[in-house]
Amino acid sequence: MKAIPLGKTELEVLQIVWELEEATVNDVRNRILEKRQVAYTTIMTVMKNLTEKGALKYRKEGNAYVYSATRKQDPEKVKSKLLNLTLEKVFNGSAAALVQTLVQNEQVSKEELAEIKKLIDNMEER
Repeated sequence: MKAIPLGKTELEVLQIVWELEEATVNDVRNRILEKRQVAYTTIMTVMKNLTEKGALKYRKEGNAYVYSATRKQDPEKVKSKLLNLTLEKVFNGSAAALVQTLVQNEQVSKEELAEIKKLIDNMEER
């Protein structure tokens, strides 16, 4: 089955539904509100779009719609696919360009840089 391209907010919503296993629009919105402001109608539209794309299904429970994923996904596999897509589209397949952009970003802490170095060292040892 071919992967459906998802936008950033769609992926964020889908990951929340995966974590909760079942969720209403309010459940998802409340999770996102912990990080940033978002309108109820925005989440409702995203969840409707994910349903149309076949990533979510729903059932009616009283006045609410309860959404769940149409299939279980491994979040690490999804991240890997998205990273590979980004690598190809944004960095012309160059992992070095991706890492260079990442480490030059001022938002990367010294601790994170040290962790990245350690990961690279461990890979070289293998």
